[in-house]
Amino acid sequence: MTYPPGAGPTEPAKVSFDESHSARGAPDRRAYGAACESLTFPFVTRARRELSITLAAQPVYELDRFVPVGRRIRRIVRHRGGEAALVTMGHRTLETVDLKRIDQQTMAHGLDLLHPTLDETVVLPAFWRTVATTQGRFALAYAGLQFDGRRGTLLVEVTGGPETAPPEALAETIAHFETQKLGVILHMAPDIDLARRLADARAGCLAIDFASVDHDSSRSWAAAEALITAARESAPRLLLLNLRPEWARAAVAVGATHAVFAQMTARTV
Repeated sequence: MTYPPGAGPTEPAKVSFDESHSARGAPDRRAYGAACESLTFPFVTRARRELSITLAAQPVYELDRFVPVGRRIRRIVRHRGGEAALVTMGHRTLETVDLKRIDQQTMAHGLDLLHPTLDETVVLPAFWRTVATTQGRFALAYAGLQFDGRRGTLLVEVTGGPETAPPEALAETIAHFETQKLGVILHMAPDIDLARRLADARAGCLAIDFASVDHDSSRSWAAAEALITAARESAPRLLLLNLRPEWARAAVAVGATHAVFAQMTARTV
């Protein structure tokens, strides 16, 4: 990989992103992090708490070729009634049965929203407390039967497990869950020590949300680079979420393989 003069893995090129990638057929910069489609559905927990769940589809880019290769569902769970509802209901966490039902409905609604095409990879979220149990894995597999495996690959992005479960438990769950057309992505907190521990989980892909990782400048990029390097050493693929587009080439230079780009606001020069 080559860089324009004055640019390198720790500094973005001083040219416009559109211009530098126009020959590769990249879309307009404003579209990188934009949701393609979205839907919202209501959900009532076993304790009769009313939630609102929004699913939004985002393009996933392969960084080396800089082409979209799939779509990811971003899930947002809100309490209906706003802040007042949160005060009334307290701070109790959702029960495992609620998480399993949310995951089942996310799988069904998400696949309806995406309509996977030939050879496309789709990524849908699931809670660790769902996939950690045999019943939960069966429920997700049953909900995913409507996914035609011949049309692409379905990846389940597991949240909440890497920070709490031993790597051996994660590895065992992944081994039970993965098939030829069904894979697992471990969504991890942006912590370099955690990234190193996850080497024993033997995950095919790790995901890190860069919304909470400072990568606005060359100085801050050094820490981000160390995080990427550690995560990439623990898994053969690394998905960066909310990556600023100008850091794409620097990210791939240190091991990132895929990205969902942050939505960028237009600037007047």
